Amino acid sequence: MKHFIFISLFICTVLSGYGQEIIDTKCPLVNQAGYNLGESKHFVCYGVSSAIGEEFNVVNTRTNKVEYTGTALGGEGWFTDFNPSSLDEYVIDMGKRGRSVPFVIGDHYMEKISSKLAYDFFIDARGSEDPKNSNEDKVYSGGPTRDCGAFGLESLFEILFYASNPSLFDNWKDELGEKKVADLIDLILWHGEFAYNHIDFNRKVATRHGTLGYPGQKRMEYDYWNTLDQLAPLCAAYHSFLKPYLSEEKYRAYRKACLDKWVEYDRHKVVRYWTYSVKWVDKGFQEFNEMGNVYGQSVFSNLFMYLCERNEPDGKPDQFLKWAQESAEDIIKNWDFNNPRHMWWIRNGEHITPQALAFFLLVAPEYAPVGTKEKLEAWAVYMKQRTNNPWRYRSHSETEMAHPRTKELGGAPALGGSMFAVSYLTGDTYLRSLGWAQVDFVFGANPCGAHFSHKSPERVERNGYWEGVEHGWIASHPNGFGKLGNVRGTLDGTPLNNQFPEMRTESSTIDGKSDDIGVAPYATEGWGISNRGWMATLTFSTLATNKIEIIDIDGRKIDTAKHGDKIMIELCAALNQNYKKIDKGSIDMKLDGGEPIKIEVLETEANSGLFRGVYIVPQKVKSLTASYGYFGFDKSRTISILQ
Repeated sequence: MKHFIFISLFICTVLSGYGQEIIDTKCPLVNQAGYNLGESKHFVCYGVSSAIGEEFNVVNTRTNKVEYTGTALGGEGWFTDFNPSSLDEYVIDMGKRGRSVPFVIGDHYMEKISSKLAYDFFIDARGSEDPKNSNEDKVYSGGPTRDCGAFGLESLFEILFYASNPSLFDNWKDELGEKKVADLIDLILWHGEFAYNHIDFNRKVATRHGTLGYPGQKRMEYDYWNTLDQLAPLCAAYHSFLKPYLSEEKYRAYRKACLDKWVEYDRHKVVRYWTYSVKWVDKGFQEFNEMGNVYGQSVFSNLFMYLCERNEPDGKPDQFLKWAQESAEDIIKNWDFNNPRHMWWIRNGEHITPQALAFFLLVAPEYAPVGTKEKLEAWAVYMKQRTNNPWRYRSHSETEMAHPRTKELGGAPALGGSMFAVSYLTGDTYLRSLGWAQVDFVFGANPCGAHFSHKSPERVERNGYWEGVEHGWIASHPNGFGKLGNVRGTLDGTPLNNQFPEMRTESSTIDGKSDDIGVAPYATEGWGISNRGWMATLTFSTLATNKIEIIDIDGRKIDTAKHGDKIMIELCAALNQNYKKIDKGSIDMKLDGGEPIKIEVLETEANSGLFRGVYIVPQKVKSLTASYGYFGFDKSRTISILQ
């Protein structure tokens, strides 16, 4: 367990204020859980001058020795090149400014402590355990997640999550009963079946904050159009990794539903003005809306159908590719970074736009429209401009850091994933460091000094909270529409505009009215699409670190081998879940491009993070391809077999 170190003049404490626990944010604020080896490491100490720096020390809490010294400037510090070999805890010591809470630095540490929670949330938050007979009349927005309708796109992002690091999830098979299927696979299948059973569902649901459809046309009660966007990824994944788990009969039914209704439901194009919202924060028709169709959603959907149709004798891959290209061209031409309705105004859906363009370059780079990469590079420049502050938080404008009255969680938790994806495709290492700064912001390097999730006893008791986090979000709202108070891994709140640069403890007025919510951090209710954005960040984080190689028994990389040779497959992936034991995984091996077979790989030693598997080259084979991951996340290596 972590513990506080009372050696410096003072340390971060928790103070009582306004009936809530208010964290003293004068001391260095860090990622309370810890940092990944080999990645950027950022902390905030607001008040440190940008003209005159202040020294900080990274102190080992076990030995009380200084192991790294750096200089903080402009309210922040970086210690990226500190990569210790021990698993000890560390603190940032800034003398009179105090010490941070303890943290650790480990191999793929953030993925280690977060990946299971990311999909545990969606297991807990289902609107019903029966995807065919759910409780739309009782569930806000009609399910499948208790606080979402079909716009949640759960299956899409769960499939990407699995594709990014499949062996990790294959090791977890106990949440949804005693099954041989990985929990995440089972969850994907559940969401697919829900979508299929709601492809024409149009009855009233418990509560909505808007109606659906185009101006002047009959309004929809339920966003059943989006069910096809949930089914398309399953159709594509059937040919990649779902075939052992999804019956051909169900796959054929899902594909037929997509083909029959695709154009009828306007899935072939970018859809504007679909949701009419009555919520004050986005009242009226919006060009894009997280509860309707987000900018970029059609790129994802049409690319998944393209990937599916390539495998069918009667498939129409060219048609879906054309629609994906047209949707991407719409983004390239019209995506305006200075239009808030294209950016933070979409709130939890904003992350989809850059990630969809990135997905095009990952799965079909040769067919991506001209300007795709350049548009993402321009987005990166804009994000660097908007994150020029100590927290590296994406500010709304020159005059507003965050929204003054509401907190929609999907911004910071999802932004890291977009930055990881774009940095991987453009080679922009600084953008990747900004991505990790977004993760640090979620874990406490923010004006409130708190993790975005409330640390309730119920969540802790269910192993539903992040290891090593001292200060969770100050307040919770357990009984909102989704009733997510006990759901594992729920995100609960983010800082308001008035909480920058430091958390406020006094009242003020906005437009002549009392600004009571500015007094201290409050909690919006959790929302599935906020957690979806966090899942996306964990998905794209591994793009730059997963690697595969084929070597000989002496450890040398090889391009060729002979029949009967003993070769080794070497995998580096975020699979190191137990730093004290040897972990395992598997890779796909294709002989002459045939169907893949699974080859087990074992960690070379506890906490090495390097996995190897032995394979003997069979007779009558001309080539071997070892691969890990799917849908553009795959890393592969092919060697020729000498005859």
